[in-house]
Amino acid sequence: MSKDSQWIAGINAVASAIEHDAANVREILIEAGAKNPRVLEIETQARRLGIEPRRVAQQALDGVAGGLRHQGVIARYAAAKTYDENDLKGIVENADGRVLILVLDEVQDPHNLGACLRSAAAAGAHAVVIPRDKAASITATVRKTSAGAADRLPVVRVTNLARCLKSLQQQGVWIYGLAGETETSLYSIDLRGNVALVLGAEAEGLRRLTREHCDQLVRIPMPGAMESLNVSVAAGISLFEAVRQRVS
Repeated sequence: MSKDSQWIAGINAVASAIEHDAANVREILIEAGAKNPRVLEIETQARRLGIEPRRVAQQALDGVAGGLRHQGVIARYAAAKTYDENDLKGIVENADGRVLILVLDEVQDPHNLGACLRSAAAAGAHAVVIPRDKAASITATVRKTSAGAADRLPVVRVTNLARCLKSLQQQGVWIYGLAGETETSLYSIDLRGNVALVLGAEAEGLRRLTREHCDQLVRIPMPGAMESLNVSVAAGISLFEAVRQRVS
């Protein structure tokens, strides 16, 4: 397979690719004898868009899927569009003073990244920022877990996260880092303007240099006996607190 494409697997991932970015769907394989109505709907919709799916044996589909749970359908999809810091500058400028950005500091689990992207897209975030190194990238697993969000939302990969945060600050974006040890509650701050929410990997949290480039550290109040939340859960809570403030 070409380096500029990858296989995505599963009903949601393939259906989303067809719906939102059919021009980048290179090929669709469907399990011979598949009767799932949603798979048949994908087959019909693909043909309407000029993509002719191929029916193949289950064993062949399993082999191509490479262990991914495919639900009877996979697609060869163009590699995700790449965004960099120059694109991020334009995203901020076009948001009219209300940009909402999710920044993930070395989140390495593709399922967590996919879930974070899904929450970010649902919350109407303008972009998600991830480091180029020591972090999950947009893979087939991420695409599937994100339920299509990876193809709808700009994912900006940056070489130097601290430098990126500084650049955002220079554009008038307020940087809030999520950290459990601070006393300031997420619910006590104003998230209605230009905001970037920064979350670290579940095991390590925010790196020291990342913390130092935040304008303020805040925490999600947890009256229960747990010390931390899964990063994707924390991202969802933080993003939708911003949504609550912006729509109220």
